[in-house]
Amino acid sequence: MLQPKRSKYRKVFRGRRKGAATTGSTVSFGEFGLKAMEADWITARQIEASRIAVTRHLRRGGQVWVRVFPDKSVSKKPAEVRMGGGKAAVDHWVAVVRPGKIMFEVAGVPAADAIRALKLAAHKLPIPTKVVQRDRIAVMLGHSA
Repeated sequence: MLQPKRSKYRKVFRGRRKGAATTGSTVSFGEFGLKAMEADWITARQIEASRIAVTRHLRRGGQVWVRVFPDKSVSKKPAEVRMGGGKAAVDHWVAVVRPGKIMFEVAGVPAADAIRALKLAAHKLPIPTKVVQRDRIAVMLGHSA
């Protein structure tokens, strides 16, 4: 599973999922990307399941980029434990995903295979997503897409 090697603070506030993604909202590395349409927490297990689904469909052909990393810890008390006694231990790690964030990118395979692989990954995620293609005009003009 993905998780940080070190973090400044073990336990973090829950925070608010508000607004659209400001960074990571364009396809930068590959030809096709999987874009989040809603805000949510994506767990390390969901990211890994999606990654495996993409790589198995592509059968080691092409290249896959995972653009999200679970850097937020989520704490959880055990079942049937009374409230109090401080904040619970870290249970798992999540990536905070906002609308417009590109989560996965694929390159080096035919368009039909890339779209099918990203749709398989989308089934493993708890949010609605959409497959997007790299902006051809920006590439021709020399802008970073």
